[in-house]
Amino acid sequence: MKRTINAIVIHCAATPNGKTFKAVDVDAMHRNRKPPFTRDSQARRNFNPDLTSIGYHFVIDVDGTIETGRSLEEIGAHVQGSNARSIGICMIGTDKFTEAQWKSLRECLINLASKILGRTIMTADSMLKSFSDAGITIKGHRDYSPDLNGDGIIERNEWLKICPGFDVAAWIKDGLMPVKSCEI
Repeated sequence: MKRTINAIVIHCAATPNGKTFKAVDVDAMHRNRKPPFTRDSQARRNFNPDLTSIGYHFVIDVDGTIETGRSLEEIGAHVQGSNARSIGICMIGTDKFTEAQWKSLRECLINLASKILGRTIMTADSMLKSFSDAGITIKGHRDYSPDLNGDGIIERNEWLKICPGFDVAAWIKDGLMPVKSCEI
């Protein structure tokens, strides 16, 4: 990859839990924002030209389908102030996700590690170690909220959003297994 990546950011679409939404639907939501997200015209011509506004690089639907939004080389529009060096993955739903989505999120991260680092990565453990060794973090969107009390921890009362609806650090610590309280 030509673009330097230092973060993978997990998002939720803030859509009804369990209801199918596709990348084209997320694109429409981003186009209808005020102000709307817009993609660079050259980037659009080169990758997913019908998606004019989507901010994410990947969208994971309730059936586990992983759709592409922006190219990995295109800067996203998903976490203000941190887009230039990050990749955005959006889970359809708000705070409850299917088993298929959890599995696809894990697979998406493993595949991303191979693409970003330029070598074959086969397991979640090797993905996590490789990302760590390369200085690449995996966080939830809410983890980019300001640390208002300066204690180095983004606490619930400091979140600007609940996105992605689960604690990404705890999910990683628990081996990237489905979060039971967030399962459909």
